[in-house]
Amino acid sequence: MENSIRERRRALGISQEELARRCGVSRQTVNAIENNKYDPTLSLAFRLAQALACTVDRLFTPAP
Repeated sequence: MENSIRERRRALGISQEELARRCGVSRQTVNAIENNKYDPTLSLAFRLAQALACTVDRLFTPAP
């Protein structure tokens, strides 16, 4: 699964630490998701979308 979390987070001026705090996960988890090393649970995907003020389908797209 591809994602645009890093781009969206940077556009909003939010650090990985802050995004992690808002979503209730570690900064390492956010880093792993941004680097496509970890696919978040559906619940976490929705929390990320809410924290980044967008929709889940805007953040995540299926890998080719």
